[in-house]
Amino acid sequence: MSRTQVTVQVGGIAAAVAFYRAESTPQLIVIESRATPEAYLAELDRLAEVCDAGTKVMAIGHANDVSFYRELTRRGISDYLLAPIDPISFIVAVSGIYSEPASGKLGQAFAFVGAKGGVGSSTIAHNVGWTIARQAASDVVLADMDLAFGTASLDFRLDPGQGVAEAIEDAGRLDEVLLDRLLAKCGDHFSLLRAPGTLDKCYDLTENAIDPLIEIAQSSVPYLILDMPHVWNSWARNALVSADEIIITAVPDLPNLRNAKGLITFLRQARPHDPPPKLILNQVGMPKRPEIKPAEFAKVVQLELLACIPFDPRLFGTASNEGQMVAEVSAKAPASRIFTDIAGVIAAHKPRRRNGLFDIGSMIKKMKFGSRNA
Repeated sequence: MSRTQVTVQVGGIAAAVAFYRAESTPQLIVIESRATPEAYLAELDRLAEVCDAGTKVMAIGHANDVSFYRELTRRGISDYLLAPIDPISFIVAVSGIYSEPASGKLGQAFAFVGAKGGVGSSTIAHNVGWTIARQAASDVVLADMDLAFGTASLDFRLDPGQGVAEAIEDAGRLDEVLLDRLLAKCGDHFSLLRAPGTLDKCYDLTENAIDPLIEIAQSSVPYLILDMPHVWNSWARNALVSADEIIITAVPDLPNLRNAKGLITFLRQARPHDPPPKLILNQVGMPKRPEIKPAEFAKVVQLELLACIPFDPRLFGTASNEGQMVAEVSAKAPASRIFTDIAGVIAAHKPRRRNGLFDIGSMIKKMKFGSRNA
């Protein structure tokens, strides 16, 4: 609902009819009334006369009557909610009105972010996305969101590209065809939206700049991996709040513990009805480095650890320098098995629709409020 513009007016259906005689109607009108079913239907008939083509109407009332439901359905009301309603049910109902049964979101967005710079979040995102594509045989798009310093191109032995930048800058004409053209194929099921990786311009993005990219990608592929930079601004925060799942990478030291705890607290408050973030500890067991024990780290942030990846500079350094994934360097390495386990956890979350949570019954169909007949 972050991009929704809402206007509230008092006076019920009669006031709405008077107002929209001189004004064009919005995409959605939500009417709440305590009128009897007969009076409610008569008022809706008058409202239909002033509604523009394409306007949908959601009705909120206090009558729990089958005949009333049927009359609302016959008039093409998009949904009827029985008062009182809670905010989440209302949001789900609005989402349902704009989701066609045969279309909508196909996949999920997984945002990988580091609790601190240099903790290996990008490396993990790249290896997990690549592994999902191989073991699930499902299409995966990895978007390198670090436009200036992104390393995804290097990890897959590709030249930098304008994939992400062009998708954001041309958001008005972005569709599945353009998105497919911007993708760099890295295998049968894995594609990359490359970052420019240049410093000739600043990428000052607006809060909702990447929303169209996420929506188009989710309607096209089952898995979208967002390789997020370690920044804290409006667009990055919005992307994290909007993602289906968030995977935080940290190393077991005090600065990472502080940052991870702050990030987890924020996400729990901003996403109270979404799954909590998942936590990965990376570079565990570095020689001569004092570390916070994984169990203590998890206890402080109040999250179970998704994985602990051991410190292995030779393996990861070789993979980075060769432009390969860890499993390509050594399929039997502990890190390779861990990436397989992480990919299995993520791939096990089958893509879902967010609009399927609220259902008032089969009596109410999703129909366009276009009829002018009483």
